Formats: sequence, structure tokens, C-alpha cells
Amino acid sequence: MSSNRRNFLKQMGAFAAGAGVFSALPFEAAATNKKAFFKISLAEWSLHKTLFSKKITNLDFPAIAKKEYGISVVEYVNQFFKDKATDTAYLNELLKRCKDNGVKNHLIMIDGEGGLADLDEAKRKATVENHYKWVDAAKYLGCTTIRVNSYGQGSAEDVQKAAIDGLGRLGEYGEQVGINIIVENHGGYSSNGQWLAGVMKGVNKKNVGTLPDFGNFCIKRTNEGCAEEYDRYKGVAELMPFAKGASAKTNDFDEKGNCIETDYIRMMRIVKESGFRGYVGIEYEGSKLSEAEGIKKTKALLEKVAGIL
Repeated sequence: MSSNRRNFLKQMGAFAAGAGVFSALPFEAAATNKKAFFKISLAEWSLHKTLFSKKITNLDFPAIAKKEYGISVVEYVNQFFKDKATDTAYLNELLKRCKDNGVKNHLIMIDGEGGLADLDEAKRKATVENHYKWVDAAKYLGCTTIRVNSYGQGSAEDVQKAAIDGLGRLGEYGEQVGINIIVENHGGYSSNGQWLAGVMKGVNKKNVGTLPDFGNFCIKRTNEGCAEEYDRYKGVAELMPFAKGASAKTNDFDEKGNCIETDYIRMMRIVKESGFRGYVGIEYEGSKLSEAEGIKKTKALLEKVAGIL
């Protein structure tokens, strides 16, 4: 690590400590159930329509999570502040808003920085380095984790080998600053639970893991929709041993408030039996309900499940 980068991180760490971001009150998932085995966080993607329409900005997200949904732990998406990774004034303002609202930063979801499993070694190395600034930004904001993508084009075996290399290199950088690097099942090979579990075993680093998404198991997509889908329950079971978070994806609900596409009792039992005790992030992605309604229904569902399990 260069001396300039060390100094940058030192300055960022000093500010974060001064802002008291780590002293934010922890969120108790399912407040009515003290025995809940997980904690609830809110993924910013749940508000992507509102964000893309410019009705709110990334800076508004922490206060909205706390005031409108009673959630004190947030998961950012870098698309909504993609040019701000090294903008200390911007990050300071974001930290201030977190402190003012008692919000804890958990992770940043990273897109648009290249394929960590690109078969071209030079491109793969460039992609790894593209992520450094987001590792630094996550550290600055008091996050523990960044979510990345392990995509590449080629045979399953070749892309897996490249993914192990790319994630391993980024994992080494993450180790230096204390940040986890996690991969979501996000389409293509990564939505094959067995394949992604194999990547994790190949990387074999404590700070490199998975972010199982309950709904992202489409391996092959066409204009008509998903042409090949991996079994979501099998996939989550395969990814949970490496999980450092989980993504509670929802789209539609029945009249009783249950998720139509995923049996949450079955899914969360898999999560619990894996020994996981971390954050489960709400990620509403439906279109029939408003984003606000979808977030609230997902939160209520998770709280109901917590009371059962």
C-alpha cells in the first residue's frame, strides 16, 4: 500500500472516530422479539426508483431508513454516489447524517467497476484496482463490507479460476484495511450456488465470503425472462457457510403478507440452521406496491418469521 493511501486511510479513520459512527446504537431486529437470531438492515436498492427519479439522493438515505422505516443499519449502492468514493467532503456529510440519525453503515454494493472474473489478466487486475477506492470508502464510512460481482465470459471452469484470482487479490487489499469482500449470486455462473461455493473454497480467505440473495438465481436470461433458474433454497443452503450477510429479496405478497415467490419460513430456517447471526437486508424489488409499502411489508414479514423461528 502506498504511503499516500496509508495517510488517506489514517485521516479517514480519524474522522470516522470523531464522528462517532461506531457508537451508533445497534438495531434490534424484530423489536418485539428479543430472541431474533438476525438483525434487519435496509438495502438502498429498495428505493432505486425514487433515487433514479432524483426525488431523493444518497445523502437522504440514512434519515429515511431510520425515520420512515425504523431501521438503523443501512446498505448503500455505489451507483447512487459513484463519483464520490474519494470525495472526503461528501463522505463527511454522509457520516454526519448517519450520526445525527443514529444510523450504522454496514456495506456498500459495488457495480460498474469491471468483472473480477475477467479471463484477461490485465483487465482483471485493473478491475481489482478499481475496487480499492470503494474498500477505502467503506472503511471511511465505518462499514465492514463491500459486495462485488464475480462475472466473466468463458467456460464455468475458466471463469471460476479467474474469480478465485480476482477475489483473492481484492481480498488481500481488504485484509490490510479490515474490510470484507463478499459476492452476491447476481446472474450467470454466480447464481449457481455450487459454482460460487467452489469459488469461496478456492479463495479460502476469512474476509472473502458471500451475500446470498433469496431471489437472484437466474442463471440464463432471455428477452422473455429467466430461461434457467437455480433452486433458490438449495443455492442459499450452499452459500450460507460463507455468508457475511443475506439479502431478503421480495417482489409480491399475498393477502396474509407472505412473499409469493419465496417461502420465508423455509428460507430463513436454512439461514438459521447455518449458524448465521448477522444482518438480513431488506431488498424490495417489486412493482405492484410502492417502494415504501414493499419495504414495510418485507420488514413485517421478517419480524413475523423471527417470532416463529
